[in-house]
Amino acid sequence: MEDKDKEFWRGIYTLATVGINMVAATFIGLGMGWLLDNKFFPRFFHWESQPIFTLAFLVFGIIAGFRNIFLIVREKGDTGKNKDNQDGS
Repeated sequence: MEDKDKEFWRGIYTLATVGINMVAATFIGLGMGWLLDNKFFPRFFHWESQPIFTLAFLVFGIIAGFRNIFLIVREKGDTGKNKDNQDGS
């Protein structure tokens, strides 16, 4: 496999990882909040729960997803700088 092909597939892998991390963190936060709401507020005005924990943990999940994206991008940026330094620049 040529170097261009390897770089292409690494880029695809990185993009897929970013997307999966964002979606997973958001849904994990949403699920945790929903479970806590149903545990602590079983009935409220004929709703199953108040969305207090659901909204809070949804926000935490979104923040965690963006943090993961930031860490992945920073890691890839550092890798590119290290390659430049190894080439004798």
